[in-house]
Amino acid sequence: MNVIDAIYKRRAVKHFDPDHRLTPDEERKLLEATIQSPTSFNIQHWRFVIIRDPELRARIRKELGNDQAQMTDASLLVLFTADLKAWKKSPERYWANAPKEVAELLVNWMGPFHEGREWLQRDEAQRSIGMAMQTLMLAAQGLGYQSCPMIGFDGEKVAELVGLPEDHVMGPMVAIGRGTKEPWPKPGQLSLDDLVVENAF
Repeated sequence: MNVIDAIYKRRAVKHFDPDHRLTPDEERKLLEATIQSPTSFNIQHWRFVIIRDPELRARIRKELGNDQAQMTDASLLVLFTADLKAWKKSPERYWANAPKEVAELLVNWMGPFHEGREWLQRDEAQRSIGMAMQTLMLAAQGLGYQSCPMIGFDGEKVAELVGLPEDHVMGPMVAIGRGTKEPWPKPGQLSLDDLVVENAF
């Protein structure tokens, strides 16, 4: 499936085959595609929590997730988080394969750019999570699977359950699997005339 087809066919699917499992190779392929997503300064501050334990999934669904069936029935459930302080944790590793002068320039710029700007650290983390989520969902669509992004859960309590470090931030979850029901028809996109502005509002 080409990228444009995957974009148009991707939908938020709510019903998954609970008996289906991705192969380890498929799971790795999806995650390796996901980490090709862009991040500012190539920081790659996403951290993916694979929620695999059936009891943990059931607890999140029942107690914290508004009884969303995809939390237990999907083949793969990924909680997206990000390390807010990744910019200062051995930042040279993000540019290990770059020419030395480029690596030094960007690594030395990374600290002053982020230091003391907590709002920027959080914004960049959430932007990066969003791009990675879309990459994962399109990769799943390309492999013939369906997906569902989810924010309908108690983020603070889920953070406690997964032991989220203090310097990390929570993002949404994405469920991946074999859909069992067709999604509703697309509700309709706004026209480009409503959405595109030339040069200034």
